[in-house]
Amino acid sequence: MKKTVTKFGLYGAITICILFLLSWFVFNDLPYFSQEVLGYISMVLSLSFVFFGIKHYRDKENDGKVSFKKALVMGILISLITALAFGILDVFYTEVLNPDFMTEYYNHSVETLRTSLPADEFEAKLAEMESQKALFSNPLFSFALMALTVFVIGFIISLLSALILQRK
Repeated sequence: MKKTVTKFGLYGAITICILFLLSWFVFNDLPYFSQEVLGYISMVLSLSFVFFGIKHYRDKENDGKVSFKKALVMGILISLITALAFGILDVFYTEVLNPDFMTEYYNHSVETLRTSLPADEFEAKLAEMESQKALFSNPLFSFALMALTVFVIGFIISLLSALILQRK
């Protein structure tokens, strides 16, 4: 089981890193919303290795059987490897590759709010964003937030995969 988790976790980690970097180089000019959608698609695609890892273990290493619990644990561990890799990549991106990203994204968010909200609501939302600005600029918080995002999606995929693939 350990070998399968490591192998498919690394497949997921490599896939999410390649898709992230590819989207950065190729689709950098897209609007933030489109980039966000591509990011979530990349997460789901890379976390598809959860399903394939559990299926591989069940069919190739465990005589066609896997319990729900073991499948869920495997999926969670594969997701964890992928999530940690993405968290590290996100910090590397925001600290080294594109250190202006947070400022650019913040300014874009402010302008979007300015055009979409009435003045009084905009001021309240701007004050809220200002109070959170330092937190979101913290690399440790950024790592945790991005890794947790991938992990939560991975947990859902793990749960579904364990339900589908369990066989006694």
